[in-house]
Amino acid sequence: MLKDLLGDTLQGMLEGEMEDELGYSKYDYSNKDTDNSRNGYSKKNVVSSMGEISLDIPRDRKGEFEPQIVKKNQTDISNIEDQVLSMYAKV
Repeated sequence: MLKDLLGDTLQGMLEGEMEDELGYSKYDYSNKDTDNSRNGYSKKNVVSSMGEISLDIPRDRKGEFEPQIVKKNQTDISNIEDQVLSMYAKV
């Protein structure tokens, strides 16, 4: 259960990063003020203390998007999982 919660939270954070990078939300082309756009996802498996988590990393057409939550080539997220789960504990 916590593994799924962590995966869903990280996925949402990655989507938020992409939205911030492009400056418009998914399917909201009326606010699009860039020639860059979403270009699907790439799969990434990361390891936490709860086991392996599969993430869909958003991509952009120009290849400029570099996620900060789960950085490129990062496979171990045990250093951030406590921070993410503590956010839920405060709610």
